[in-house]
Amino acid sequence: MNTRPFRYIKRRKSRKINVGNVSVGGDAPITVQTMTNTLTSDIEATLQQINASAEAGADIIRVSCPDEESTIALKQIVKLSPIPIVADIHFHYLRAVEAADAGAACLRINPGNIGNSSKVKEVINAAKQNKTSIRIGVNAGSLEKKILDKYTEPTPEALVESALSHAQILKDHDFHEYKISVKASDVFLAVAAYNHLAEIDDCPLHIGITEAGSIRSGTVKSSIGLGKLLSAGIGDTIRVSLSADPTEEVKVGYEILKSLGLRRRGVTVISCPSCARQQFDVIKTVQEVEERLEHISDSITVSIIGCVVNGPGEAKETDIGLTGGGKGSHQIYVNGITDHIIKNENVADYIVKFVQKEIEKRKFKKL
Repeated sequence: MNTRPFRYIKRRKSRKINVGNVSVGGDAPITVQTMTNTLTSDIEATLQQINASAEAGADIIRVSCPDEESTIALKQIVKLSPIPIVADIHFHYLRAVEAADAGAACLRINPGNIGNSSKVKEVINAAKQNKTSIRIGVNAGSLEKKILDKYTEPTPEALVESALSHAQILKDHDFHEYKISVKASDVFLAVAAYNHLAEIDDCPLHIGITEAGSIRSGTVKSSIGLGKLLSAGIGDTIRVSLSADPTEEVKVGYEILKSLGLRRRGVTVISCPSCARQQFDVIKTVQEVEERLEHISDSITVSIIGCVVNGPGEAKETDIGLTGGGKGSHQIYVNGITDHIIKNENVADYIVKFVQKEIEKRKFKKL
């Protein structure tokens, strides 16, 4: 697809840190994250979710470590995981120390729950020794008591103050491999907090709308919240929080990034909502095409338009285009140029095979 000036987003300047072998911040691509929902002590089930998420495109994945059984299992999980692991820590600082020793690439610490500064210091020492980065994860639902007493309720200022106070502890111990999140389930609260924080600290920002909801409502909320932030150049790594399979979070994350032109992965379908002018069943065709091409990770754009009103124009902006014509004939475009006509074909089947052939041709040219 063509890149036009009005699509350009100037990203906020942040310093770069490492989460295992994945860079976050700076000029690194915006990474997509998710989180397992299995018992971490169940190594096989957890690895199944990790592998499925990695296949869907996840760059980083988080696993919960609520007990010692989990951190013991983490050592084996880290060895077998194809992507870096972030250990999610709540309530007990020793779990963070154990997770760092087990090889976690990053520790997610909720400062409202982890304990006093001396315990945080032990976590920092373990992170330094194991070259483990840290995410300061502030959540509107678990702010520390002194912050809530001061502000009476979660506010953007409260979230940012909590984050910065704990970032200062890391800085005081000469630890700078950290990123910050200031999440809330309220879109306006989260966006305001991130905007405020982005002006104060140059650390990478992990952005998300927490507890966003089901796959439909959560996708809408996340798209609005993350879209506002990303379009303003804020955000170095994202997680879409859904009450759904982790792979769905990854898919939605990529769709948000693709819609803003910030990252490309897989097949992007541009399709019309269909109307009485359609020359084939657009809705059914699009559904089948997306399902059958879901495994493709190469970036390619496909327009599927039911008639000639907008079809040719949309085809100019995509790698492969299909426009419905009359009497069972349909026009195929390649790189925006009229290529050939198909007649009385199974449209979905034809497009799927055509896209697969195009991908293979691209791979052959690279050899």
